[in-house]
Amino acid sequence: MASSSAKTDREPSIHATEFVWDAAHATGAHRYLASPVCALLAAARVRTVLDLGCGNGAMTARLAAEGYEVSGCDNSVSGLEIARAALPAATLFRHDVATDLPPSQVGRYDAVVSTEVIEHLLLPRTLMRNAFRALKPGGLFVATTPYHGYVKNLLLALMNKFDDHWHPLRDYGHVKFFSRRTLTRLFAESGFEDVRYSTAGRVPPVACSMVASGTKPL
Repeated sequence: MASSSAKTDREPSIHATEFVWDAAHATGAHRYLASPVCALLAAARVRTVLDLGCGNGAMTARLAAEGYEVSGCDNSVSGLEIARAALPAATLFRHDVATDLPPSQVGRYDAVVSTEVIEHLLLPRTLMRNAFRALKPGGLFVATTPYHGYVKNLLLALMNKFDDHWHPLRDYGHVKFFSRRTLTRLFAESGFEDVRYSTAGRVPPVACSMVASGTKPL
């Protein structure tokens, strides 16, 4: 498991070295995101999938169960240990998604999935570039991130829930907060075509997350 210096908001530390995972089960977000993500992959008829920022491998495991040939990468040692124990046959490697993918991963996949990762990155365009480079021409990228919109933000303010929502004390927590406009703009400016958008978890005005997808040009 992780070293004692790697902490979450339950055990704050100024010496944190990674985002800590301490369980193999899917998070609340992964439970409501699995179906829309899998539906997009099924519609695109993909075979090989990279889980970019796979964490503890919960989504990777769901994709493997759906019959996809899955690979996953993350910078969290604790997450990869859990993922490898659950998915001994999967290709899992350590990589910081905020840095460029190794050349061996370029142009290799039919699809790339990144669930609830981009909001943790100071430089989100690096994730987009990595996804674009990892895909074969015509490949599909699916990314999810917490939803922010006028009604939801207003309710969070009125209920004094911003601390619970943004987790400001969590090491390696959320640092970027996207709306539909900014997320779809990021896809478009990163070179993706046929950009699509939906929400997941609760009704759209107070949705938990956004699901965006786009294809790499042929």
